[in-house]
Formats: sequence, structure tokens, C-alpha cells
Amino acid sequence: MQKNYLSLIVLALLMFSNLVTFGKPQNRVIPPKSIRHTLDKDELLRKKAEELAHKFIIVDGHVDLPYRLHGKMEDVSVQTAGGDFDYVRAKKGGLSAPFMSIYVPADLQRKKGFSKALADSLIDMVETLVKQYPDKFALAKSPADIQANFKKGLISLPMGMENGSPVESNLANLQYFYDRGIRYITLCHGEDNFICDTSYDTTNTWRGLSPIGRQVVREMNRLGIMLDCSHISDDTFAQVVALSKAPVIASHSSCRAFTPGFIRNAPDNLIKAMAKKGGVIMINYSSMFLDSVSNKTYETKRTHLRQWQKEHNLVPKDSAARAYEALYDKEHPTPLTNVERVADHIDHVKKIAGIDYVGLGSDFDGVGPTLPDGLKDCSQLPNLIYVLLKRGYSEKDIEKICYKNVFRVWNKVAEVAKHF
Repeated sequence: MQKNYLSLIVLALLMFSNLVTFGKPQNRVIPPKSIRHTLDKDELLRKKAEELAHKFIIVDGHVDLPYRLHGKMEDVSVQTAGGDFDYVRAKKGGLSAPFMSIYVPADLQRKKGFSKALADSLIDMVETLVKQYPDKFALAKSPADIQANFKKGLISLPMGMENGSPVESNLANLQYFYDRGIRYITLCHGEDNFICDTSYDTTNTWRGLSPIGRQVVREMNRLGIMLDCSHISDDTFAQVVALSKAPVIASHSSCRAFTPGFIRNAPDNLIKAMAKKGGVIMINYSSMFLDSVSNKTYETKRTHLRQWQKEHNLVPKDSAARAYEALYDKEHPTPLTNVERVADHIDHVKKIAGIDYVGLGSDFDGVGPTLPDGLKDCSQLPNLIYVLLKRGYSEKDIEKICYKNVFRVWNKVAEVAKHF
């Protein structure tokens, strides 16, 4: 009988403890076992994503930090208020090898000497970052350099040139920029240039590559500079893939299958052609590259602004044009997609070409306002890895996406150069 009384007392105390914690009433809800299992699995996947983001080298094909600092100098050794990249956020997200974009606007190519001068100044800027913060950043001219820097805990700053206009029709300048550390060149930008036609211009000056453009392709192969097919027209893209003796890249492009009519993105046939030659497409994170709704909104804005600037005899850099664009953006915001959509593009490349032919090319500091939810800056890279893990991607798959695919291309380009 005494045992029964004791049991009742213990039971009462247990029931009381479920209702009261530190003197405050609590509604203790125990989720069903299936939900607890899902929550536990999700937590483990997020932890795994964080782990892999720091275990693997992560190469980003395109970060516009140099041009961002050209506009407004900031100390990126600490966390900055603006922009998408700095040392603190890169370390948090595991970004270990962002290609510094040596971006040269298309309008400079009409002024002799201006393109090359800007390219040199931006390369100087990257070199200065390394000299100022040798405990944080290091230059990298090869995959081996990146691996060595990674072991030391340093963030590598390889360089790619966005727009071939600094070459200025002088093939000797390709050797010059190679010696300065340039390891890929995006052949053009927003306008046709002396090398080729762009995706953003309907002029179709050369119907692809120009005569000297074909020489540029050969010389880049000879030197070991990767050919970047982002920004170029479909005709140019097809001709570059066919003419190049080495695999090529698209440093910051997404899949046109998701944005019909947006020529800046790569169509399936050219992604397959590039893959067949061993190349890699590096997915751009901008919502306007990822999603048709965002893209159509952006294209409407772009058309409207061009017409408005023309009517008011202005160019995009003019203060009045910038003010009007800011007002337009406020009244007509571009709808944003999310990190899942980046994974959709990776899925698509994997489906049509294979896991060996896709990488990451954020366009951080170049498309800031249009970055998707979950990938607002480089600190959030584990979110993408988490989505890939959730979709069944293996560690081996993720390692390829993070760096192995682009390392394969880069090493092959260097190998081809040795046989010229």
C-alpha cells in the first residue's frame, strides 16, 4: 500500500513538472516522432553543409570587388556595411577562391588607352590588397597556388578580365596580362568589340568572332588563358567552342531554359557543346538570370531606362540618370527568387550535360540588389550546399561543383598551352 502512495506522489510530481517551469505555466507540446525525425535530419544536413563549405575549396568564377572598390574604397579586411564580399563574410561562408573580376566597361573601348589603363589599375588594386593583408589574402595563378593558400588558411584572389578591350588589338598584350596574373578573359561585355559580338548588342558586327578575334582565341590557348564565354553572342560562343584547342568556361552565366529569350544566359545546345569539350558553366546567382519573372521585370526596366536616357540626352553614369533609376527601382522592384532556384540551374546542367560541367559564378558585387533570398552575400554559401544535400547530391558531387570541375578545366588549359 505504501508503494502505491509513493507511486501516486511521483506521478503527481512528474505531471506538475510538465506544467510548471521556474514557476511559469508551460504548454509542453511533444511533436510526433516523424516530425522530430525530420527536424533532426534537417539540422544534421545544415551542420553537414557548414562542414563541407569549410572542408572543400570553393571557387567563385566572378566577384566584382575591384570595380566596387574603384567606385568607393573600403577596408574589406573587416566586415563592410555594403557590398557582397569581404574577408569576414568570405571566411564565414567558406569562399576560399573568388576570381577577382578586372571589369572594363564597354564605353572605354572607344577611347584609345583607357581600357588598358583601367585594367592595370584594378590589377594593382588586387595586388595592394594582398600586400596590405598578407595574413588574409594571397594571389593565385594556378590551382596549385589555391591549394597551397587554402592549407595556410588564406583566401586566394585569382584574376579574370571581364571584357577583352584592354588587349587593344595588340596580341602582345595577352602575354602582358598573363604575366600580370590574368587567367581568364571574358571576350567582350555590353557592346561588340574588336574581338567578337556580344549577347547584349543586336548589331552583329562580326557574326561571331572577328578575324583578329580568331587570333585571340589561338593566342589565349597558346598562353594558357581560359576563354570565357559569358557575355558573348550565341554565334561567338559556338565559334569559340569549335575553334579552341582547350576547354572553355562561362564564368558567370546561368541556363536560358529558365529565362527564354535572355541571350545572356547559355542555351542547352551550347552548354552541351561546351561540356563535350570538357568545359564548365558557372552559375550566376542574380534573380534576373535565374527566374523568368524576375528577368522579364528587369528587361522591362532596362528598355524603359534606355528610352528615358535617350529622350533626355543622358548616359547611365550621369547623376540624373542614376537618380531616375533609383526612383524607378523603388517604384518597380524586381521580384527576387531564392537559393533553391540556383540549385535548379545546377540540376539542369547535371541533367543535360553531367555533374562534371557545372560550377559557381555568383557575380557578387555586380548584381547585389537582385541576389536571391538565402544567397545575399558570400557568408550564405552553406545554404546552397544544404539545398544540394537535401536533393541527394553526394559529397563527391558537391566537391566537383565547388572547385574540382573548374580546376580540371584550368589545368587542362595549362596543359594544352605546353604543346603549342
